[in-house]
Amino acid sequence: MRVLGIDPGTFCGFALLDDDTRVASGTWDLSVKRHESAGMRFVRLEHQLREILENGVDLIAFEEVARHAGTQAAHIYGGIIAVIKLTAEKKRIAYVGVPVGTVKKRATGKGNADKLQMRSAACETWNDLPAEIDDNEADALFVALTAWQDNKRIDAPAADAAEGDTP
Repeated sequence: MRVLGIDPGTFCGFALLDDDTRVASGTWDLSVKRHESAGMRFVRLEHQLREILENGVDLIAFEEVARHAGTQAAHIYGGIIAVIKLTAEKKRIAYVGVPVGTVKKRATGKGNADKLQMRSAACETWNDLPAEIDDNEADALFVALTAWQDNKRIDAPAADAAEGDTP
């Protein structure tokens, strides 16, 4: 099964796995540049998603955050999740949110692991990663791995439930 894991944020981690084998991973910079509207971050995300989904994806998994420190972060997160879900529905790809604590526990054995522990765990799990891997990329790798381990038998995309609901 091919899984795309996403750590939503302005520096959005992504990881594409074939089962538990890393195909591609990295970080998308969704920052709004000078003289751009705030919506450009979502346009950038949609472009990145379309590009990576051309490789064929069975499941999109994103890190599910229950609360944010600030209002702006919550709005950005909500917009990113909306773009992910909309894109998945349009492409008829199943999607799932994976709670932060579940991702960290699967990676390190601790549900409250810090960024360094997550980065170290990623380097131990995937030997070809550089030691200075970005924490967003590390999180995305484990989001994808956790989703793959928990959903190995996805039979139908989430969009099946909404069939006929699209204009």
